[in-house]
This record gives sequence, C-alpha cells and structure tokens, in this order.
Amino acid sequence: MDIGQKLKTIRKKHGLSQRELAARAGLTNGTISLIEQNRTSPSVASLKSLLDAIPISMAEFFSTLEEAEGPKVFYRRDEVTEIAPTSDGKGSLRQLGNAEHHALQVLHETYPPGADTGPEWLVHEGEEAGIVVRGSVEVTVDGQVSVLSVGDGYLFDSTLPHRFRNIGEEVCEVVSACTPPSF
Repeated sequence: MDIGQKLKTIRKKHGLSQRELAARAGLTNGTISLIEQNRTSPSVASLKSLLDAIPISMAEFFSTLEEAEGPKVFYRRDEVTEIAPTSDGKGSLRQLGNAEHHALQVLHETYPPGADTGPEWLVHEGEEAGIVVRGSVEVTVDGQVSVLSVGDGYLFDSTLPHRFRNIGEEVCEVVSACTPPSF
C-alpha cells in the first residue's frame, strides 16, 4: 500500500492543506510532505494523530474490500493488509480483514530490535490484548512496565496511555486483538 499517496488523496478530499493538517495533528508540514512523498514512514502514533485530525479511522484508511458475495472467512498471507510497514527500524503491523466490517481487529505485530510504537503514547477507545509468539517486548500501560516473553500476554483498557518497545536482541512478534477496531 502506498501510504503517502493515500494520505495525500484523503487530505485533499477533505479540503486540507499540508499546513492545516500538520497544525491539527501537531506535526510540521515538512513531515507531512515527507510522508506523502514516501520519503519517511510515520510511527503508528503519528499516523493515528494525522488521521484523527482529518478525521478518519485507521481501519477506514487501511480498509481492503471484502468479497461482494459475502463475508470473507479465510485469508492467505498475501491478503493480510500491511498497515505499518517496517522501515527505519520501526515495527510492522499487519491487519486481518477489513476492520471497518468487524467489531474485532486482529493484528500481527513485528518489532525488530530497538523498534517501538513511537515517542507518542497510544490512547484510543476500547480494549486490547495480545500474546508474544516470538522474542520479547516491553509493554508500558499507564506507568506500569513489564517485559513479556514468548507465551506471555497482556489485556488492558486502551484509554490508558500505552506503548510497545523491543528492548531485546531478536525480532519480537505479537498476535493481538483490539475491540472496537482502532488502527
């Protein structure tokens, strides 16, 4: 998915200049320009701030059409939507299905060593849960910090400020769910 072009198209559709979107999202217009040119990838938190400023949900931004003849049940690996591709040491978030059509959002998260969800705290409506399936990850929720390893999990109210960070030396993978969909 061309995140930069999609952001530019949606921004223009909503009649916003780069400068106006930047002001609403608390970013610089230079950052918006770099993202739209695909010269930098936004952190998950920055992209959420941008989309909230439009306003449009992450689920809507990354939606993929499901089969017109009925709900899609099975997905092959190439049908899972990359909503935050790995670049510049950042993590990857892959979404199962079109979150706009479901009450549950399922993600496959990958964090290379040193990667995190960005400097901004994530805060959104709902609840989220996940289980570490490879490596380890430091999870901070409302000031509580824990390092989780394979088989460990988390479940919390997403209105509490939170972030994820791989402080280990190997890639971390987490399978997570969020309700309602927020990314």
